[in-house]
Amino acid sequence: MLNQKVADLLNDQINKEMYSAYLYLDFANFYAYKGLNGYANWYNIQAKEEMDHAIGILQYLQDNDYQVTLQAIDKPDKELKHLDDPLKYGLEHEQYVTSLIHNIYDAAHEIKDYRTMKFLDWYVSEQGEEEKNASDLLSQFELFGHDPKSLYSLNSELAQRTYTQAAILNAD
Repeated sequence: MLNQKVADLLNDQINKEMYSAYLYLDFANFYAYKGLNGYANWYNIQAKEEMDHAIGILQYLQDNDYQVTLQAIDKPDKELKHLDDPLKYGLEHEQYVTSLIHNIYDAAHEIKDYRTMKFLDWYVSEQGEEEKNASDLLSQFELFGHDPKSLYSLNSELAQRTYTQAAILNAD
């Protein structure tokens, strides 16, 4: 049986992951309005991945006989004015999510909940990848995004991204 504190933190994380999806849909909407459909595509796919993360946690809790309580998802609160705003906020948000995952991991470690720690290992690795992707997007925009031809090229590259279901949903 799961420790109540760890289970409650995981339950809260479902909401945080769904908020992440909602935030990234907002970013996609901003870019679509600006005519940058490649950036919109990137964030639409990112939103789907965040929903996968939430479902992975939900399934873990259900598999461990925890009654999940879904919470209201907050409205994204970021004001988007400049083309690089979503990129900056995206990196900041991924760093925040990493801190949340680490907090849950610490709570599991404190009580020697090795099963949850093993489950969270995937999320820890995933957050490293998420932060790197967010940082790379921002760096590329800072280097090349102010030149129209380069921005067109970056946008075209991001339009090629395709969705792949998160591995955590395919794990045994």
